[in-house]
Amino acid sequence: MTKIVFVPLDERPCNLEYPQRLAEMTDLELAAPPMSILGRKKAPGDTEALGNWLLREAEGADYALVSLDMLVYGGIVPSRLHYLTREDALKRLEVLRELKRNKPDLRIHAFNLIMRVPAYSSSEEEPDYYADYGRELFLYGWYTDKKQQEALTDEEERIFAGILDKIPQDVLEDFTGRREINAFVNRTALELAEEGIIDYLIIPLDDNSQYGFSPLEQRALAILSEELDLTDRVAIYPGADEIGCTLFARIFCESKGYLPKLFVRYSSTRGPFCIPKYEDRSLNESIKAHLTSAGAFMADSSQGADAVLMVNSPAVGESDMAETSQAWSQRHRSYFSEVNLREFAQAMRVYLGEGRTVALADVAVCNGGDTVLLKLLARQGQLEGLSAYAGWNTSGNTLGTVIAHAVIEAYYAGARETAGGTDADTPAGGRLRSEAQKRSSRAFYFYRLVEDWGYQALVRKDVTANVLPAFGAGYFGLAGKQPEIEAVIAEKLRAFASERLAGLTSGQIRIANVHLPWNRMFEVGFDLDLVGDGSPDPSRESKETARS
Repeated sequence: MTKIVFVPLDERPCNLEYPQRLAEMTDLELAAPPMSILGRKKAPGDTEALGNWLLREAEGADYALVSLDMLVYGGIVPSRLHYLTREDALKRLEVLRELKRNKPDLRIHAFNLIMRVPAYSSSEEEPDYYADYGRELFLYGWYTDKKQQEALTDEEERIFAGILDKIPQDVLEDFTGRREINAFVNRTALELAEEGIIDYLIIPLDDNSQYGFSPLEQRALAILSEELDLTDRVAIYPGADEIGCTLFARIFCESKGYLPKLFVRYSSTRGPFCIPKYEDRSLNESIKAHLTSAGAFMADSSQGADAVLMVNSPAVGESDMAETSQAWSQRHRSYFSEVNLREFAQAMRVYLGEGRTVALADVAVCNGGDTVLLKLLARQGQLEGLSAYAGWNTSGNTLGTVIAHAVIEAYYAGARETAGGTDADTPAGGRLRSEAQKRSSRAFYFYRLVEDWGYQALVRKDVTANVLPAFGAGYFGLAGKQPEIEAVIAEKLRAFASERLAGLTSGQIRIANVHLPWNRMFEVGFDLDLVGDGSPDPSRESKETARS
């Protein structure tokens, strides 16, 4: 069995549990560190303990899948708050060299974010001063970068000067100084790739934009990557919390000698050319980046493709993209004229009728699934046939998650031709896997529907508007009423599954252990099992123990 030792970006389900769920549908083993050393939100993980754990677990591993943000800073949020020196960072990165010295054939797949610069003022995940100067820091980066690329207008120069007057010097020095350390870590990661320490590296752009600190640093890293001849082993594109899934899929493909071909079909003619909110490039370019990093290939035609990726796309980009918090009637006019959901659903019905492996990337709106489309598919009975779905947070989060799942399903669904004929483990056109592995795949599909459609698009908005005020709680502060609020959410998620997903499985969808990992409404965690369909009821006891 191929073993992967895994250091996640942080302890939230999207970073820790999603890759584990993918592993459960395969014959690969994924070893993750105990929750106790992973930190929590602004509290950093124990980087020394993580390094020691990684060295121990890697002794019997074939691959290491490592978040450098966790290894160096103790997590994604601590990467925005630390006071490390270059020497501190280098010392913590030294564990990667030690891994290779101890086991030269260990393949290391790593990722490290380009630190985000939110366009709003909030200290929820940033330094305290970001509550007062966040918008100004974003604009400072925007105009600094734009001025290097093209001339500013007189009005922009005036605005830029005003921004400089508003930001205290110590705040600017703290923010830019930390970014320089983080940029140094990314440059060092490239050098480690050149040395052969890191075999594949992703540098995701976390919540980025057309101009600003992130694209400025991206260009510098892309140039350095080319100078070091690393174009085939380094990817830089928008993303963050889905990268663990992406790299698991890549390792899966490497271990199987598999290069899946995915055909991409959009709900809007304009869709491929739109720049999604929180990103810096067209949707089609992002999809190509996600596919390539996951070990897959964008097929030219649906004929002969291993899977079909249906992309429910917007017809307009950036700030005009809809959010799940908006009513259908409040969406940009292009959603009513340049997106054809009926034709999209009809094409999906044809592909499913042909027995194809079909996955749905639901990126038409941000921060949740598109209820309009999902209700249509449910009415037409097409949700039952899908192999994979995602529609959470940003476009990049969704794409990385659903593509990883689709790659795995495509492998097990179809026979791959080799020089000697079909694989020995592909009787009747499909690879062998256990009933438990099949069940895990189906459970993750339903998990995505419950979280991305049920919670993010429906329940979160309902609870925020109609439940939190009664508890004296807010979106980012639950006023000591978290258990009560979690109980309400659990009841609503179960009702959603019963009402919206009934008939999609012969068994029952059981939802348990509903929790809000960072004591806020933004993300949710829960356990989902499929029971009563003739298969034994799998135990989640070990995961619940690890979480506690």
